[in-house]
Amino acid sequence: MIARLRRLRGEMLGLNRRNHAYLFRYNTPQRYRVVDDKRATKALLAARGVPAPALHDTCEAPWQIRGLVARLWERPECALKPARGAGGAGIVVVVGREGDHFVKASGAPFHRRTLEAHVCDVVAGMYSVGGREDVLLVEERVVPEPTLAALAYRGVPDVRVLVFRGVPLLAMLRLPTRRSDGRANLHLGGVGVGIDLARGHTTAAVAGRRPVTVHPDLGCPLAGVTLPVWDEILRLAVQAADAVELGLVGVDLVVDLRRGPLVLELNARPGLTIQVANRRGLRPLFEAVATMNVPGTLGERVALGRRLASA
Repeated sequence: MIARLRRLRGEMLGLNRRNHAYLFRYNTPQRYRVVDDKRATKALLAARGVPAPALHDTCEAPWQIRGLVARLWERPECALKPARGAGGAGIVVVVGREGDHFVKASGAPFHRRTLEAHVCDVVAGMYSVGGREDVLLVEERVVPEPTLAALAYRGVPDVRVLVFRGVPLLAMLRLPTRRSDGRANLHLGGVGVGIDLARGHTTAAVAGRRPVTVHPDLGCPLAGVTLPVWDEILRLAVQAADAVELGLVGVDLVVDLRRGPLVLELNARPGLTIQVANRRGLRPLFEAVATMNVPGTLGERVALGRRLASA
């Protein structure tokens, strides 16, 4: 056990090495600007034929807020996102309305005036990187596939796939909890579940810094679940990474009941908790891919990632 922990510690990739050896070398500043703006990302993905949740509406100025909320009142099922937000901050998923209140995915009601104030905060830049003025995006609400929905507390689970030089290397399932208010982001209280990338089965799980075996709210086991359409998820993650031309990117995907896998968003500075969820370090994987001749076709790169995962 001690020998295994020492080996794992030597394999873990830290932030400094991630930044200096990989981010600064493989990600150009021009591509950062595209990925940091969700509206620009959606336009690029659409141009490359990469499926993503549809964009229904936007709000760019305070004078547009009341009109937007009036339109949402007539069609309340949606996801509200800051275009330049990060880490899930400012995201609100609306599943319906009840009386004079909207209802969030977590089941919590909130008044339309509260929503107007939230949109005002988004436009003012409260949730944007750098505090700049922002744009609110209104996307279609994703309806999760039943196998994955059964593992999530009142929200939409997503899959984070880490892609380096066009090769998928690690993946994890991110699950909403009561604490995360229906959002899947780990630092908000979501659960990260490692995925055997070669076979598409869930393995270990972590909530914060603590290993877990069951969902903290639902009590359901988290290991041994076979993810649906796994091959399609991996191919779509690589396709999205190719579209934005980033050497290192975290691709977040959802499996919609009606449309199948969709690219939710991309992260040009992916976190490293994915190593903890998988109990596997990234250093050997990154070092191997950095020095090899990576195959050109998408299918060959997905197959390479699976071989590395099973090694």
